[in-house]
Amino acid sequence: MILNYLNSLAHNPNRLNSMKTLFQRYLSEDDFLELQTQLYTRIQDNDEVVAYPELLTWVFIQKKDYKNALRQVKALDRRLKENGGRIYRLAEIAANDKDYDAAIVAYNYIVREKGKMSSYYIESKRESLTCKRKKLVEGFDYTDQDLKTLEAEYQFFLNEFGKRKSTASIVAELADLEAFYLNDLDKAIFLLQEMIEYRGLNRYILAKGKLSLADFYLMKGEVWESTLLYSQVDKEFKDDILGHEARFRNAKLSYYSGDYQWAQAQFDILKASTSKLIANDALDLKLLISDNKFEDSTQTALRQYAKADLMAYQNKNAAAIILYDKLLKQYQGQSIEDEALFNQAKLLVAEQQYEMAVTNLLKIISIDPEGILTDNSYYLLGEIYKNNIKDFEKASEYYQKIIFEKPSSIYLVDARQKYREIRGDNIE
Repeated sequence: MILNYLNSLAHNPNRLNSMKTLFQRYLSEDDFLELQTQLYTRIQDNDEVVAYPELLTWVFIQKKDYKNALRQVKALDRRLKENGGRIYRLAEIAANDKDYDAAIVAYNYIVREKGKMSSYYIESKRESLTCKRKKLVEGFDYTDQDLKTLEAEYQFFLNEFGKRKSTASIVAELADLEAFYLNDLDKAIFLLQEMIEYRGLNRYILAKGKLSLADFYLMKGEVWESTLLYSQVDKEFKDDILGHEARFRNAKLSYYSGDYQWAQAQFDILKASTSKLIANDALDLKLLISDNKFEDSTQTALRQYAKADLMAYQNKNAAAIILYDKLLKQYQGQSIEDEALFNQAKLLVAEQQYEMAVTNLLKIISIDPEGILTDNSYYLLGEIYKNNIKDFEKASEYYQKIIFEKPSSIYLVDARQKYREIRGDNIE
């Protein structure tokens, strides 16, 4: 079948996309290897048929082998005297799949080989920076020097292209780096104060800048400035998800401040948000407040929990972990215990204390196997074993628990996909 389809492709290259659909539907993993082998032979024997290396690139993408896919698209780019667009699109696919190393190599190739004349030059430099940042912070695997090097690259970019509306997203990323990782809130605030004054700035980028600026004010303890900015975005984007996000953050600010009645009323409204993430978070916080408001009339446990939560938000992970420890000792067996264990587990992952995080999550499951945080715990266990401990059998076990025991979980789709990836299925 493969032999005959490839013969037809040489005579009718327009069939390439329909052929991809057929191969995706019918070929097994071994069949894909056969397709790859036949394509290699044909490319060596006849390099005039462009559809062959294009199809081989697609095969590598199906296998998430972006390194070899890049080799093919670079060859096509040179042969067809293109401007780097094919390479840029592959870099986007790799970045979306979180293969940041492959994406960075592809973006840097465009910058180095195509130069400033390429229409993809600025975007490639921008996206390369974004991938470098995500690679560091998402993996929680960086040193102070790594952060300083990345900061210098952001500064170099802004020195080359200037601070204006077209580079606003990079300014926002640099501000985020300064606030959350380099602990320079003043610099982060200064950058965003400048950015929101850029002339002609896209209204969505402006609103996101205001939300981040409000966050940074909150981290400094300047609550009034925060609530003012959140309210501005809420008013400007009332029926938009961005407005819902602003309202959620404003309500969370009240929760941090101890105004539980107003916060709970807002969370109650937001649990109907069109954003599943906002709705789920709003429902979780509404239930947290209601569960603990009646159990502890003085709300001491809830206030301590909110304080630890705020510390975590301010990136004071070590202090938050200690505060959660005190809370867990003082309020063992109360309804707030599982919430504290889960939040502390997330911080322990950020601090690369994976075994301690696993202990917390297993304890949540043992306390109440049918509890509201059980599927969250299963999913986080799967992520820790897959991404950090590299025990794929264990990771698969916890993803399966969501699939078979928690079919209504918001993590079901992700868990199923990651389980299939570990099993080695071809996923389009």
